[in-house]
This record gives sequence, structure tokens and C-alpha cells, in this order.
Amino acid sequence: MDLTQGTPQEKNSRAKKMMLWFGIISLIMSFAGWTSAFVVSSSRPDWLKDFVLPNAFVVSTVVIIISSFTFILAKRTLKSGNHKATMLWLFITLILGVVFIFNQFSGFQQIIDLGYNFTGPTSNVTMSYIYLIAIVHILHVVVGLFCLLVVIYNHFKQKYNSENMLGFELAATFWHFIDILWVYLFLFLYFVR
Repeated sequence: MDLTQGTPQEKNSRAKKMMLWFGIISLIMSFAGWTSAFVVSSSRPDWLKDFVLPNAFVVSTVVIIISSFTFILAKRTLKSGNHKATMLWLFITLILGVVFIFNQFSGFQQIIDLGYNFTGPTSNVTMSYIYLIAIVHILHVVVGLFCLLVVIYNHFKQKYNSENMLGFELAATFWHFIDILWVYLFLFLYFVR
């Protein structure tokens, strides 16, 4: 396939999708580095081997998975031309993203209540890695929420339809990526001791 062929709109769409995938690949490499460092550091004598992730992390995992489905429903209703249903599903996705972040911070509070802090005399390397990985992911969820707000605004202005969905699709791809990333991170932190 010759990527130089096509209308200017098709070439623009391909370029934006490719740039998003380059960004996603770089994020995958970053999180792969942090999880690799987690594995290497787990051989330290001060590593916590019996730590259990907070229940709030389980709840946030379920919430973010549901948010992926609500974004899929928003895309389906957009393709069918149902403007109101699309807006409803987008708002539900936005609310679920905020609930996810709230649950993450609730999980941090549960960790602190157990006596583990990110830094200071009550911190250790295990908790520092968990905080780092979760906080960096939360920052990307915030970016995803910002993208979602832009999509909601553009949809309100009726810029999307079944023929013109580029911004919507880019935001959906990023949102699904951060959802899948958290599921991976949660399972990694849950099973890798």
C-alpha cells in the first residue's frame, strides 16, 4: 500500500493515527521499563513479598473496564446517528474515568493507612514502585479525560458523524489503550511479588 496515495483528508487521517500509535508504543516501552525494574528490584532483601493490593485498585480496574465498553457504545451510537445517546455514553465514560481516579487515590490512602508512604522513613522500594507506576498511569488517564472533554465539546458542536470520526476514533484508541494498560499493570502488580 502506497501511503502517499489518497486524498489530503485520508493522508491527514493516516498521519494522525500513526502519530498516536508512535506515542502509544513509546508509553508501552516506558511502562515495560518500570515493570522490568520492579521485577529486578524484587530480589532486594527489603522487598515486601506479602503485600496485597488495596481493594480500591480492584474496584478501579472494574470501573475502567466498564468505561471502555461505554466508549464503544458511544461510538456505535455515533455511527447510527443517535446524537443524544452518543452524548450520554460519552458523559458516562467521563464519569467512570473520574471514578477510576478517585478509587486510585482511595487505594493510596489504604496503603498509607497500612503505614507505607511514597517517601520518608515509612516508605520502602516496593511501595515507591507501586506509587510511581500508578501515579504515572493516573496522569495518562487525566490526559484521556481531557481528550474525552474535547470529544464531548466537538460532538456538542456536531463536528462528528458517521463519515467524520477521526478525533473521536483517536480519543477512543487512547482511552482503550490506557484501559488495557491498567489491566496489565494491575495483574502485574497483583501476581508479580
